[in-house]
Amino acid sequence: METYQIKQLERMTGIKAHTIRIWEKRYKLIHPDRTVTNRRSYSESQVRKLLNVNTLLAHGVKISKIAMLSEDELNMEVQQTEQNGAADNASAGYINELIRAMLDFNESAFEKIFSAATTRFGFRNATINVFYPFLYKVGILWNVNKAAPIQEHFASSIIKRKLMAAIDGLVPATNSTKKFLLFLPPDEWHEVGLLFADYIIRSSGYETIYLGQSVPIENIGKVVPAVSPTHLVVFYINNRPKGEVAKQIKSLSKICEPSLLLVAGNKELLFENEVKIKNVKYLAGVDSLTAYL
Repeated sequence: METYQIKQLERMTGIKAHTIRIWEKRYKLIHPDRTVTNRRSYSESQVRKLLNVNTLLAHGVKISKIAMLSEDELNMEVQQTEQNGAADNASAGYINELIRAMLDFNESAFEKIFSAATTRFGFRNATINVFYPFLYKVGILWNVNKAAPIQEHFASSIIKRKLMAAIDGLVPATNSTKKFLLFLPPDEWHEVGLLFADYIIRSSGYETIYLGQSVPIENIGKVVPAVSPTHLVVFYINNRPKGEVAKQIKSLSKICEPSLLLVAGNKELLFENEVKIKNVKYLAGVDSLTAYL
């Protein structure tokens, strides 16, 4: 069974680590295990409980009241709250439900929640406000410190399939002012973020040319003159030898001149390799891309 450290719990539930510790002490809300070095370790059931707690908090229920509920009462309260949930907290509710379905490998529940979110918001807005934040929370997009838990592979596979189907269903480009060339550099296989970018760009009416995973840099030099893109979009996720990413970004910036190179991915990796070049722009996430478009 997968276990989680408190920082992972903080990211997944949206509850600060300091607050989790206070609740443990004051309300006996959850009871973490301890590693041999005395670090807190949380089980999947404890993650589910905190997700339920966060759902109720988002709907205005006080923590003092939540702490008094038994496990069954907590589950029933969450079900009732989500059925009658306020619209302004709907995104957080869907995200929590997706995480619970992922932890249980419950594909039918995951599909049902996915469908409910797209029906409520439309696929584009659900992508921006539900699916992308969900993947960011559980670490699927930028988690490179350890092999992703198998639940994350499960969720990633479903969302990749949905994104590909949604991209395939979009109408041809209607705006010819921009053309985007999207790819992952050599030894990059983490495609979800790039698919998100492809969907967002295409749904904004622009043409994209999608090259996919692990594309040799020299091949980009051959494609650019042939298709004349106004923008190149590249994602860096995996840790690499110091300076390698900066070197590739400099090379790509020269290849694509005078086009603009949009760089996204692992924020820590990009921060360490950031280069100040006129035609290079760094994107913090999908919200940065939508704002740019």
